[in-house]
Amino acid sequence: MKKEDTIDFHIKSCWHSISRMYNQKANMEGITTSMGFVLINIDSNEGTAATKIAPMMGLESRSLTRILKSMEQKGLIRKSPDPVDKRSVRIFLTSMGKEKKSVAVQTVKYFNEQVRNVLSEQEMKSFFTLFEKINRVIQNMQKA
Repeated sequence: MKKEDTIDFHIKSCWHSISRMYNQKANMEGITTSMGFVLINIDSNEGTAATKIAPMMGLESRSLTRILKSMEQKGLIRKSPDPVDKRSVRIFLTSMGKEKKSVAVQTVKYFNEQVRNVLSEQEMKSFFTLFEKINRVIQNMQKA
């Protein structure tokens, strides 16, 4: 089987293209794509528990710790003890973090609009159905 005939080749190739596009935009903003995704996952008003961010993004907590440290140094976030659970830390966006989050959200929305403009409603439904099925196959393989 040629690599071009495999499902994972096309998923990986497409994701790399998306990632390059996002990285280009993020670099123009002085952040990384990972930072942009973290910003998107932090509640702009209430902040977000640090322990909740990694699972939302599918990251290991060690990787998130490095990203958060870098984001704090850039002035995008601030950490504060959780008022309910003092053992936990909440992550809040600074004003600059909110600005960069807005750009990240707009970038993701724009990309999705562009894709939706060239796909029919049926193609979109098929796309989501297809990826749900692929994820189920992966989950079943991981259980075996």
